[in-house]
Amino acid sequence: MTERPALSLPAIHASHGGCWLRDGFSTRGVGKGDAIVAAADTPLLMLNAPLVASRLGYPDLSGLDLLELYAFIHPARFIVPTPKGLAHALGLDEPAGDDKVPLLLQEAAEALLATCERDDWSEREGAWTALQSLVRMRWPWATLLDPRIKKPERAERWLFSRLPEWEEAADRPQPAQVVLGETAITARLAALTGEGAEARPAQQDYAREAGRMFAPRSGQRQPHVVLAQAGTGTGKTFGYLAPASLWAESSGGTVWVSTYTKALQRQLRRESRRAFPAERDGKPPVVVRKGRENYLCLLNLEDALQGGFTGRAAILAQLIARWAAYSQDGDMIGGDLPGWLGTLFRKRGIAALTDQRGECVYAGCPHYRKCFIERAARASADAELVIANHALVMVNAARGRDAAQRPTRVVFDEGHHVFEAADSTFSAALTGAETIELRRWVIGPEGKSRGRRRGLSARLADVASYDEEGARAITQAREAAEALPGDGWLARVVEGMPSGPLEELLSAARALSYARDESGGQEAGYGLETEIVQLDGPFIEVAGRAQEALEALRKPLVRLGLRLEALIEDGPDWLDGPARARIEGARSAIGWRSDLIAGWVALLARLGGPGDPDYVDWIAVERSDGREWDVGLHRHFLDPMKPFAETVLAPAHGVMMTSATLRDGDDWDSAITRSGAPHLDIMPRLFSAESPFDYANQAEVLIVTDVPKGDIPALAAAYGRLIEASGGGALGLFTAIRRLRAVYGRIADRLARGGLPLFAQHVDPIDTGTLVDIFRDDPRASLLGTDALRDGVDVPGHSLRLVVMEQVPWPKPSILHRARRLEGGGQAHDDRIIRARLAQAFGRLIRSTGDKGHFIVLSAAFPSRLLSAFPAGTPIRRVTLDVALQSVSGGVSGLDAATTRDERIL
Repeated sequence: MTERPALSLPAIHASHGGCWLRDGFSTRGVGKGDAIVAAADTPLLMLNAPLVASRLGYPDLSGLDLLELYAFIHPARFIVPTPKGLAHALGLDEPAGDDKVPLLLQEAAEALLATCERDDWSEREGAWTALQSLVRMRWPWATLLDPRIKKPERAERWLFSRLPEWEEAADRPQPAQVVLGETAITARLAALTGEGAEARPAQQDYAREAGRMFAPRSGQRQPHVVLAQAGTGTGKTFGYLAPASLWAESSGGTVWVSTYTKALQRQLRRESRRAFPAERDGKPPVVVRKGRENYLCLLNLEDALQGGFTGRAAILAQLIARWAAYSQDGDMIGGDLPGWLGTLFRKRGIAALTDQRGECVYAGCPHYRKCFIERAARASADAELVIANHALVMVNAARGRDAAQRPTRVVFDEGHHVFEAADSTFSAALTGAETIELRRWVIGPEGKSRGRRRGLSARLADVASYDEEGARAITQAREAAEALPGDGWLARVVEGMPSGPLEELLSAARALSYARDESGGQEAGYGLETEIVQLDGPFIEVAGRAQEALEALRKPLVRLGLRLEALIEDGPDWLDGPARARIEGARSAIGWRSDLIAGWVALLARLGGPGDPDYVDWIAVERSDGREWDVGLHRHFLDPMKPFAETVLAPAHGVMMTSATLRDGDDWDSAITRSGAPHLDIMPRLFSAESPFDYANQAEVLIVTDVPKGDIPALAAAYGRLIEASGGGALGLFTAIRRLRAVYGRIADRLARGGLPLFAQHVDPIDTGTLVDIFRDDPRASLLGTDALRDGVDVPGHSLRLVVMEQVPWPKPSILHRARRLEGGGQAHDDRIIRARLAQAFGRLIRSTGDKGHFIVLSAAFPSRLLSAFPAGTPIRRVTLDVALQSVSGGVSGLDAATTRDERIL
């Protein structure tokens, strides 16, 4: 490490262990009150202002945030937003303690500012121009940067002229029909794992089994389906990338690999570099695809830069523009945009800079040829490997604009989540939030609304002027959309003063939910649900009027879609390539929303009649922290794999679902059912490989029997003592946010004073991905979270040595769960869900042969029938908290692997 001069500006650092202020050349501990006064008097250097504000209990805190400076100087570069992460990124010494952090902040500020004066600053282009705007916005760092960044000799190009354009390409021919030989697959796997790597027979068998999904299909609607369970450490990724890369290379086709978590997407992107070249024929063979709402919309950004954003949001827009110039693919959610950047601005603006509402004008946009979304879509059409997520694969299969781009060879990694993704994708929700978005999409801005958002009339003005019937359909759709909920709908519904037939329906639905509520008001922080049965006449009449209003909107939209289709088939002279692409996009969006409304109409049409056995319908009032935020009617398939089979499996040629927790113990029945294959009368191929880890000596499961259920002080004390015993490195999993917050509030300060930082979802103003990055980077840190941390989190053993679950992860007793429980065998259905959750959580603990750790469940009533969730050979004991603390302090017990399960749980 090299010593650097320190900027003499005062700096502050606050943690749960205390506050430290450095002014001049000395650092002193101060109370929160003094720290707040100092921050109010003068701008202070700090790291992650929202987190410091949270620690001080002073939400209005502002100052010179080093993360903002880093985002300006090094856009699209990764950094863990902690003092340690900052020190590593800048080549500075780690602070030895909290009291040394303020000096580090001064040194880091000087190091970053000095970067701007170096000739080798790789992100110099565009910085001076952006700074001029930030000076006018009075960004705190602007005055310090201004003398450091020289005005360029030539005017810098504007961002929108610097971004490269994508190019049109000819359609690819269909892939060749090839059969992969086992020898070739094994050889490709050996090349991927590297010379000298130890041969793993289980991985080789897995790769050969994965290769079977690429065989030519023998009949329509008869894809090759492979279900492969592979324990952690088998080497699944290279196992399926070996045959996938071989098939793509041999056939000229595209393989889609679908994940459920963004963490696995990032991992796949890294590891695919060993299977595919960086370029082939000037094009990237590997492309990451996500939904449109994940990417930066350049038209939204332009609007923000030109006055659409004000205050702090305008500063965010400038930093996003800096990032856009250096981003790999424009992915704002889980890509190379730092996840912490949005939280520095309280997340204002991030969503507004993406295409959240499907209002894209396609070729009508001046930035269409530079669009990140369009570039990714075209790149995926020519790619050999497309890395996507389950939802996108399903949506693309269901309503993809180009049938030739729909996935036909798909590997569903994290395959145990396919059912969950299908359940979400193929459901219908007639709610206030959904209907008001539809209104805005049709009508556009109303009243005092600002921004570039435009309704159908503005987006299709040229069509309206050319085609009289199309113009009439647009006008009728706009008039019909007036019946949808408008701004302020929720307040009117709550007050019993709805406006229009849809708000009347929502008001009646809310009243029915409260009338049938049997909680006695004890769970005011949670949502209400009631079945759509035994409805009275007035409710059905209200639903009938809402149905008529929706039909009045759907019909002109369908006619408009047909007019656009006719225009494309027999276009006028002005319909050039870009205009054709824009109308194609509009037709696709209209078709999607017509189908959405048709689903709502079908839901309302059955009210008062006999139930449809394929569906589960209910009414819900959504609440959070005692505040209502949505009301509506919901419809889910009882078995969402039925539409999945028709939409995804039937057109496919080969599908593989793989996971470490695909089946329930040794039982394949649930995995087969949840694959969708039975709906096509297909028997999938089954493969299983056990994890190579020595669980008898690497892990231990402890069921703690003396922490009373519902006793928050006892629960918090148990968490605090366990984290202290392990020296940090603990992942705490909760089934309720309320209990998570209560435990965190009781133990965070105490742990911090012992040098054990604690972070938590739903408490710290940091996104989940960044929280995991912080946890991974600090072996003494611990992290509390909910379901999002139970699966897909890959943290090395030196940082994750202990997993603690506050209780058995019982399924939420919702109406939908009750229906599926009845269909799936009652208690056996619940047990399968719980065992899967336990297995997924346990899978966070041991990720390599060198890992060791404990898995603890704080539940005296843990049923023995659930113990099969844990890998065979894992020591399992029911113990008191004191005994558990001794085990955690002393390390893994190393009980004899030959001990029977019955003996181990006594």
